Amino acid sequence: MEDNKNSQIETEEQEIKTTSKKVTIFNFILIAVIFIGLLIYMFMVDGIDNIILVLQQVDYTWVCWGLLALLGLWFCDTMCLHIPLKKFYPAQKFTNSIKVNMIGQLFNNVTPFSSGGQPMQAYALTKTGKRASESMSILTMKFIVTQLALLIFTVIVVLWELPFFLNLFQDFLWVAILGFVANIVLVVVIVFAGIYPKLIIIITLPWVKLLAKLKIIKDFNKAKEKVTNSIIHFSNQFKFIFTQKQILLQIFIWATLQSLCYYAITYMVYRAFGNSGINYWQIIPAQAFLLMIMTITPTPGAGLGAEGGFLLIFQSIFKTGTINLAILFWRIYTFYLPIIVGALFLIPIKKSNFVKQEKK
Repeated sequence: MEDNKNSQIETEEQEIKTTSKKVTIFNFILIAVIFIGLLIYMFMVDGIDNIILVLQQVDYTWVCWGLLALLGLWFCDTMCLHIPLKKFYPAQKFTNSIKVNMIGQLFNNVTPFSSGGQPMQAYALTKTGKRASESMSILTMKFIVTQLALLIFTVIVVLWELPFFLNLFQDFLWVAILGFVANIVLVVVIVFAGIYPKLIIIITLPWVKLLAKLKIIKDFNKAKEKVTNSIIHFSNQFKFIFTQKQILLQIFIWATLQSLCYYAITYMVYRAFGNSGINYWQIIPAQAFLLMIMTITPTPGAGLGAEGGFLLIFQSIFKTGTINLAILFWRIYTFYLPIIVGALFLIPIKKSNFVKQEKK
């Protein structure tokens, strides 16, 4: 029995590790090119003398506050993951939850559309004896609740600061609306898949059959059985997890605090460069609009889209000559530091040291 379980875990480990080494290397190269390009752009536009002058005038107290906001964001995100893991795996350690979370931070930033974070987190969880399918269910629950918390929190603040929001984005309002709708649709689709598995199977199988005809899938019957079982198992886990109302509430609270920390980073950058006149709550609609742009940017870490969006949105409220350095500081917080710190957690673990944890 135990041997079968271990064999199943090892099989799922191989199935969940979908990001190839070559693709990861390419993405890291692309990130490095974007970073170098940003530096070259800064030197060409601002000039070395102005850059040095601005750096001397930066209020590094606010820079430190920005680092604290980033640490707060990581802690809240870890709590959103640790709470459900601890419920279903009582032996789960907080240190392991931190590691899994930071691995997600890394792969979210080095894969297009942040697509690699959850699969690699699930893969990391299998290293402590958890089934990949159950891990994905927990990660999906975390994703849905955190997205809902982010959307609800953002909508409330946008409505509160509606005059400022409309004035700042009067020419781009349709993009903001489209972004909010896209995020809501994504959450609804995932929930729908968990509640109505048979319908999802009916929709999915024709695509599996098409892939089999194109010789992309070798064995249609085997693939059909695998897809069907995966959808049904996901649905069962999904329905069970969402009966845990107390856990959902705790995740929602921590996710709201996470949103506060995320938006605070931009405000700390704003204040670090000597800006004033715009309060924290007014930064939120602007940053939320930028987040919508980043969501539809296909490059790893929303590269170019993030930098261009920041320039487009914030250049009118930042002091002249500071916006490019502000972009660099903001990207260090939200992009480069998560990659660097996340990479530190990719420490190989011997299989003999795996901790097999039974589901409660």
